Amino acid sequence: MSNVTKKLRVLIAQDGLVPIVGAYDALSARLVERAGFEVMHVGGYNLSASHLGLPDVGYLTLSETVDLAGRIAANTELPVIADGDDGYGNHLNVGRLIGELERAGLAGVHIEDQVFPKRCGHMAGKRLVAGEAFEQKIKAAVDARRDGDFVIIARTDAIAVEGFEAAIERANRYAEAGADVVFVEAPEDEDQAAQVPGAVAKPALYNWCYGGKSPLLPAERIAEMGYKFVLFTDALYAVSKTLIELYDEIKRNGTYLGYGERMLPFDEFNELLDLNRVAALDEKYGD
Repeated sequence: MSNVTKKLRVLIAQDGLVPIVGAYDALSARLVERAGFEVMHVGGYNLSASHLGLPDVGYLTLSETVDLAGRIAANTELPVIADGDDGYGNHLNVGRLIGELERAGLAGVHIEDQVFPKRCGHMAGKRLVAGEAFEQKIKAAVDARRDGDFVIIARTDAIAVEGFEAAIERANRYAEAGADVVFVEAPEDEDQAAQVPGAVAKPALYNWCYGGKSPLLPAERIAEMGYKFVLFTDALYAVSKTLIELYDEIKRNGTYLGYGERMLPFDEFNELLDLNRVAALDEKYGD
């Protein structure tokens, strides 16, 4: 077992709700850790936007996901969960995905039951694979892992396509197939959200998506419902608004003097990048 997978297993086993915060690159990963969180997430929505400049509708490849998620994992001591989309193919591709993510230092992955090309769980137009076919994907993922503590999360997008009861049925079939955590995406209201943890056979994850289809509930309410994890992946919305304001400031005034107090100071930013550690290595080993 690896250190990060063991950490994630401990979080699953302990009592209480655990927040999972999204990172989209190596720097944001350092900021998540700096804020004191215990686990982070690498989402396909964020990677598609930040690295491809494209929406989350199936553009991202297996190799890109592994490469980018691995860079994030290399910049933190926290366990990192990757978004494995639909597994990038059939059971064989899913098996390869698990092996590649393990080698890249990830602690877990979630895979969803959509048909390729998949799309963001809060967008219209989703289509599902047959439940039996996705069960086989989950079984293949479980069998492919070399580290028994690597966490497999099964996500179902069935609420929007087949209804709530079908989503719960699918989630339980995926749990029976070996998933460690279930992720019922996009409950349509608080009543649906409240039913999920008690209706599924494994720990449940709630996706807190700003502007999405699910109700934006307080953390206390999500914990009261019985969820194990709550996922926050919307940092890019805040970053994008900040950059729009900064670039508008430069365009209007020719500089960003009026914006300076809202920026991280030069020295503090370099501290985030471990410049002092690099300087010490340079002094020790350089000419």
